Amino acid sequence: MAEQRAAEGLAAHPVTMRTGGGGFAYFAKVGAIFAKEMRAELRGREVFSTMMSFSVLAVLIFGLAFDLRVPRSEMIAPGVLWVVVLFAGVLGLNRSFGAEVDRGTLSALLLAPVDRSAIYFGKMLANLFFTLATTLVILAVMFFIFDVNLFHPYNLLAVLLGGIGYVGVGTLFAALTANNRARESMLPILLLPVMVPVFVAGVGLTASIVDGKSFAELGQWFNLLAVFDAIFVVVAFLLFDLIWEDA
Repeated sequence: MAEQRAAEGLAAHPVTMRTGGGGFAYFAKVGAIFAKEMRAELRGREVFSTMMSFSVLAVLIFGLAFDLRVPRSEMIAPGVLWVVVLFAGVLGLNRSFGAEVDRGTLSALLLAPVDRSAIYFGKMLANLFFTLATTLVILAVMFFIFDVNLFHPYNLLAVLLGGIGYVGVGTLFAALTANNRARESMLPILLLPVMVPVFVAGVGLTASIVDGKSFAELGQWFNLLAVFDAIFVVVAFLLFDLIWEDA
């Protein structure tokens, strides 16, 4: 009888355990997921080290490839920056849920007493941290390889907005392909076409900043990134729970 009453109590309040406690408790759960990702990275060093190594090598290869054919490095630096960020990001996003599958901890994560949207935002914040940290390394390497200073405040803002949209959608697709055997190839096939607006706006912004244009002239690109972030992060938030509906 006690077990039956307990089961009835759980059936009557199916969401209390997952989302109860208000906004503060929800953000605490997001922070706990983010902290878990940071601890896992400190122990395994699977994400940031891989992204950073790839980024440094990619910038070096681009530098060697274009050095003899391009009169001014400012002409190619914006494209190189965003291409390397996009492909380095795929490496990190693949490990976001792929590592959970490989370690056999995905089921435990989904059974945790938190709303699954909190898992999404915790993973997204971790991916954003790794992406932005890698981007700073890319900017530093490009300063020495291409002799172009891209640490302009407007460009850093563009990288931040582009990174939010990128990892917002990328975290959703990483979850979608986590249990697929071919997730390493499926993720970029799904993700990169969706990232075309971010790539175009990012390259346009960085190129305009290198050319010395004012903030008013950059407004359309910033607006495009902001709208993309708002739409796709909300859509990813709404769809994330559906991915694990039968999990």
